[in-house]
Amino acid sequence: MMLEKERSSGMYRLSSYFMARTVGDLPMELVLPTIFITITYWMAALKPAAANFLETLLVLLYSVLVSQGLGLALGALVMDQKSATILGSVIMLSFLLAGGYYVQHVPAFISWIKYISISQYTYKLMLGSQYSPNDTYPCGSNNGTCLVGDFPAIKLVGLGGQAVSVVALGIMLIGYRLIAYVALMRIGVTRK
Repeated sequence: MMLEKERSSGMYRLSSYFMARTVGDLPMELVLPTIFITITYWMAALKPAAANFLETLLVLLYSVLVSQGLGLALGALVMDQKSATILGSVIMLSFLLAGGYYVQHVPAFISWIKYISISQYTYKLMLGSQYSPNDTYPCGSNNGTCLVGDFPAIKLVGLGGQAVSVVALGIMLIGYRLIAYVALMRIGVTRK
């Protein structure tokens, strides 16, 4: 209602509102995940190197920004808060299930969803922040070692293709925000 009133009175351009909204939300969107990962990273006993921690933090913040863009797009497209929340929950659950994070053997008729899934690319980047293809772990009964890349859950996702994941998330980051901006253009007509 506020945006419709402001746009119809010609107080400021939509781009000004959208950029102010996006930049104004950044501290809240980035501070809480940073605190979360700073605490849980060390509790989970992940690689203690600073480079691994920083890469994990950057991947998490990148994922948060992409997810925020999806939320903005859904909020702008579906103006009813209850409906947008339900739709967002269904989309994110579909992304998680089809992205290989929880389910390794996704049926063929919905396997295409992983290519538009935020969690698929985030999961791949998170794995890459902790493991390299030549890392090993103890396995077998004879004190043998196995390659991390051969572990079934990791082999399904793969440890390569980090650049593709970064680019795919970048496209989503920009694409979702463009969708939100275009959807907001229909709210309130600017007086000339």
